[in-house]
Amino acid sequence: MIDANGFRANVGIILANQKGQVFWGKRLGRDACQFPQGGMELHESPLETLFRELYEEVGLREKDVTVLGRTRRWLKYRIPPSMVRRATPSCIGQKQIWYLLRLESEDKAICLDTSPKPEFDNWEWVSYWYPLRRVVLFKRGVYRQALSELAPCLFGTKRR
Repeated sequence: MIDANGFRANVGIILANQKGQVFWGKRLGRDACQFPQGGMELHESPLETLFRELYEEVGLREKDVTVLGRTRRWLKYRIPPSMVRRATPSCIGQKQIWYLLRLESEDKAICLDTSPKPEFDNWEWVSYWYPLRRVVLFKRGVYRQALSELAPCLFGTKRR
């Protein structure tokens, strides 16, 4: 779903373990990592997208996690012009609702190949703020906003 301004509606997922570390997935066949995320389908709510994408990308179901929080508003980033695909309608970036989840199941419940087109080929638990130094530059602002807004849901107070 691309809005009138060219932003694709999307959900971002920060999956934390009991230690406050977060899931950091290595993109399939690439030297890049990111949090799970995915586009909303027509007539799908952000929460429905969250659970569909969580299963497709990480193999987890609603019973495996607890939703700790979500961003109050859409967070947006623009795709660098050299990466914009020529299509109609044109997508210039993403607008995302971010969710913070806590894994309630064991790590072995995580499965990266539940989808015919897997997003990740490897993953690890990293410290909460680690992704800010590692995610691709054009996504850093959104990651900073999401992590900062949702940190109190995990830690009780903002930490840096």
